[in-house]
Amino acid sequence: MSVAIAHGSGTQGTMGFLAKERTVAQTGFNRWLVPPAALAIHLCIGMAYGFSVFWLPLSRAVGITGPVACPKDMSFFEEMVATGCDWKISMLGWMFTLFFVVLGSSAALWGGWLERVGPRKAGVVSALCWSGGLVISAFGVMVHQIWLLWLGSGIIGGIGLGLGYISPVSTLIKWFPDRRGMATGMAIMGFGGGAMIGAPLADILMRYFATPTSVGVWQTFLCLAAIYFVFMMAGAMGYRIPAPNWKPAGWHPPANNGGKSMITNNHVHLDVAWKTRQFWLVWGVLCLNVTAGIGIIGMASPLLQEVFGGKLIGIDATFTQLTAAQKGQIAAIAAGFTGLISLFNIGGRFFWASLSDRIGRKATYYTFFLLGFLLYASIPWTSQTGSLALFVAFFCIILSMYGGGFATVPAYLADMFGTRMVGAIHGRLLTAWSTAGILGPVLVNYIREYQLDHGVARAEAYSVTMYILAGLLLLGALCNFLVTPVAKQHHMTPDQLIDEKKMADDTHPHFIEDNIAVAREIRHSTWVTLAWLAIWVPLGWGIWITLQKALVLFR
Repeated sequence: MSVAIAHGSGTQGTMGFLAKERTVAQTGFNRWLVPPAALAIHLCIGMAYGFSVFWLPLSRAVGITGPVACPKDMSFFEEMVATGCDWKISMLGWMFTLFFVVLGSSAALWGGWLERVGPRKAGVVSALCWSGGLVISAFGVMVHQIWLLWLGSGIIGGIGLGLGYISPVSTLIKWFPDRRGMATGMAIMGFGGGAMIGAPLADILMRYFATPTSVGVWQTFLCLAAIYFVFMMAGAMGYRIPAPNWKPAGWHPPANNGGKSMITNNHVHLDVAWKTRQFWLVWGVLCLNVTAGIGIIGMASPLLQEVFGGKLIGIDATFTQLTAAQKGQIAAIAAGFTGLISLFNIGGRFFWASLSDRIGRKATYYTFFLLGFLLYASIPWTSQTGSLALFVAFFCIILSMYGGGFATVPAYLADMFGTRMVGAIHGRLLTAWSTAGILGPVLVNYIREYQLDHGVARAEAYSVTMYILAGLLLLGALCNFLVTPVAKQHHMTPDQLIDEKKMADDTHPHFIEDNIAVAREIRHSTWVTLAWLAIWVPLGWGIWITLQKALVLFR
């Protein structure tokens, strides 16, 4: 049966399978079924972090055994459509920029739409865009047109990234009002872990499909598109939203403390929230935390190699004094280092976000910034003393806080602006990630190049960078200090809240029937076990592969 419902915005809703009203959970639904659905989507789109696994094979897609260079007088636009020469890695690297710029932009543009139509429809659109983008990219590799890769995975896939990233945020916060940080930490942990599964899987597939006339990339894209589509659709179908006024058994909303508490029981509309001082202060908090972390992630491997050089293999020599074979040895060790910090990036998303439920969001970000300042400022000292263990430990903690910043911010927003439109507000805030995705790598790369051009030794070229990043974290701490509760005049009135519910179909009879304030959860469910197994089997495989690489660092 299909029933059209008019929205105040002029759009139309249906009682179709993807409609929001069809995703309302019935009495007794176990809320622990929702996090695996979110993880199924995040683990797929998280492959965006692992796309660099394709750069080297694609850089010899024409030459197969080695790159075929384009003529030096060929322009950038001519290289985009040339079929007789290989792409430079610098051209392929634009994909990474497109991913995170489009992710933030699409989340900001369509966050409000997601709140109206619900997480299931948004999850389906995300699956179509992400997997469809991979199919377009596969065709781009077949006909050797790099602009099709940028359009397919970069832009269309980037839209899938944005919608998939924010689709579970509002839903999980509503299901876990008692543990907002832990809930969002579980989902966003998946985005950090996607590359751990996708990158080694892509490597296995490329080697399987490689032939004397093909590097196996387009076939790999098609396989990943099919696998990701199945998992993401399963996740989208698994989404459920709680009935209005639902709350966990025995839980009561915290007291508002006369408006002085950072946690509000009211709601702020998207159109108002992004104009408040608090929104832009939290935007600065996220941007500065991510700028510092993302710049380091992109340079982790060369940083370790250039700072410690031959010491990594027991030789007293700088990086430039090593032979090609020795550089290959330390490159393998550096790969283990990047694998180890990726584990801390993932684990930090769950650990810090869960901790924020106990100590508060503001205190958690103070920890990120003040402890981060001390660690960044101490990195040059660890390299000067040659303490590899401290160097690695400091970076592991830094990257855990980088991941923790992503996972904690949705709960921070829900505390201040309420849960009604937190998904859309979070979407707008992710433009901070897009900004940081440009600032961080540019800052680290250009300062490094400037230092090297002026005769600074490679082992010391990162010292100034670390001090600058430490300074950025102090600015982040200042932004966090200035965050205060949102003023009452910004809260939605009861009439505005009713109008907003009408626009989102929340007054449809299907929403209000069986509206029971305290849920009778099914404590032991076979479905819960199977859902989590479907997540932990591939995630456990990815962690095992990463740990094997990380162990090289300590041999």
